Amino acid sequence: MVEIRSKSLRNLKRPLSAVVRMSLSLCLHRVLQIIIIIINVVQKEAEKKLKYKSLCIETERMWNLKCTIILVIIGTTGIATTSVRKNLETVPGKHSIDSLQKTAILGTSHVVRKVLQCEA
Repeated sequence: MVEIRSKSLRNLKRPLSAVVRMSLSLCLHRVLQIIIIIINVVQKEAEKKLKYKSLCIETERMWNLKCTIILVIIGTTGIATTSVRKNLETVPGKHSIDSLQKTAILGTSHVVRKVLQCEA
C-alpha cells in the first residue's frame, strides 16, 4: 500500500485517478485546439496562394516579368507555418520571425482592446 504524505493529496475530495483523468483530458483538449489552429493556418496559406496566383499571372503578361508569390502568413496568436522561414530567406535583407510574430500578437491585442472598450 502506498502512503500519501502530501497534505494536498490527502485532502483531495476526488479520487486521484479522477484527477489524473481530468488533467489528461484537459491536455488532450489543448493539443486538439493547437492542431486545429495549425490546420487553419495551413488552409489560409493555400487560400492566399490561390488568391494571388491570378495577380501574378497578370503581372507576368503585362510587364513581361518573372513573378513569384512569397507567402509569410502568421496567425493572430503568432502561429506560423513551416514554410515561413524558407519564404523569408528568398526576400533580401535580414528578417526575424520572432518580430513578425510579436507584431501579429500586438495587432490582435490592439483590436481586442478596442472592441472591449466600445462595449464597455
